[in-house]
Amino acid sequence: MTTYHAPHFDPTVDEIETLKQLEMGKILTVPHAIKEHVSARLLEWGHIARSPSGQLSITPSGRQLIRRQDN
Repeated sequence: MTTYHAPHFDPTVDEIETLKQLEMGKILTVPHAIKEHVSARLLEWGHIARSPSGQLSITPSGRQLIRRQDN
């Protein structure tokens, strides 16, 4: 079964907060992510990655989502 992906990823406020927490070095494991209801979309879209030990980390595409731009 193939997972549908919209042409563009629009992160929710909670997804942005999760990415920011990972960017700041918060350790997040799969069991903790389930308990915290972390969106699986972040993993599906490649904005976070899971290590063999189950630890989640932010990817370059995840960093790009939260990168601050100078105005």
